[in-house]
Formats: sequence, C-alpha cells, structure tokens
Amino acid sequence: MLPQASDAESHSAATPPAVTRVTQDASRADNTAATQATLSKQAPSDANPAAAAPSDIAPPELVAPAGSPLDGLKIVSQSWRRGGLGSKALVTFTLRNTNDYAVKDIQIACRFVRRDGSHLTDRRRIIPDTVNMKSRKRYAGMLVGFVNVNADKAKCSLVTASRI
Repeated sequence: MLPQASDAESHSAATPPAVTRVTQDASRADNTAATQATLSKQAPSDANPAAAAPSDIAPPELVAPAGSPLDGLKIVSQSWRRGGLGSKALVTFTLRNTNDYAVKDIQIACRFVRRDGSHLTDRRRIIPDTVNMKSRKRYAGMLVGFVNVNADKAKCSLVTASRI
C-alpha cells in the first residue's frame, strides 16, 4: 500500500492556485470607470506538455446543423370529402417543397372534429412519393382512413419527411 498525501501537506507545484486580476474598463462613454475582477489560471508549465495545446493546430470548423426536411415543406391548400358510403375520408392537398433537396416518405396527420369543434379522431398516412426540390405536388382524393360519420371538419399537418 502506497502512502497517500494528507490534507495537511502543501499542494504541489503542478496545480498552481488561481490568480485574481483586477482590470479597469476605460472604454465607457461616461467618466466612471468600471472595475471588474476576473479569475485566470496561470499558463501551464513546461513540466506538463500534455496540458498545453499546440498553437499550430486550428480548431475544428463549426458546421451548421442541417435543418429538418419539414422546415421547407408545407401544405399549401387542403380539402376533404367523404367516400365509401360516408365512412372514408378522402383528402386533397398540395405540398410545397422549398428545400434545396428532394423529400420522400412524407407522413401527414389529419385531425377530424365535430360541428361543435369537439375532437373525434386522428388519422395518419405515409405518402411513399418524392417531392422534388423547389416544387409543388398535388394529391387528389387520397384515402386517409375511416372516420366517424359525425366528422364535419378536417385539418391535416406534416409530421415527418425524409431527405433524399
């Protein structure tokens, strides 16, 4: 068993204490100079070269995260009607893609409500089609699913899409 350093012993030179530096901000427009205190660490010594970062290596470039395909995709117009003896919802809508890339496998969610506005049911549908970049595509009479016969209004929205 190796002897361990106690708290009573002094700290080694490898961990220098923090130094407080007081500076004055003379760039203020008024005559009062603000005084601020900052904590700074001393530069690492040559005894620990692993802690010093080489100055000739550039930091990695920051790449903006790619946005979601839904950012440039939206439903421009939509309507619905009943089919199949009044139990099927047939939705007609136009998708507009303003992205710089094509999108596919678009999922829509339609919400059906009664005449008084109370919620009845939700239906989802995946469109296994491609909408090219900077274009529109119209889908007429697409079957979304079975709905309650009391449904009066429908509102569809985009859920997901895949980038090509």
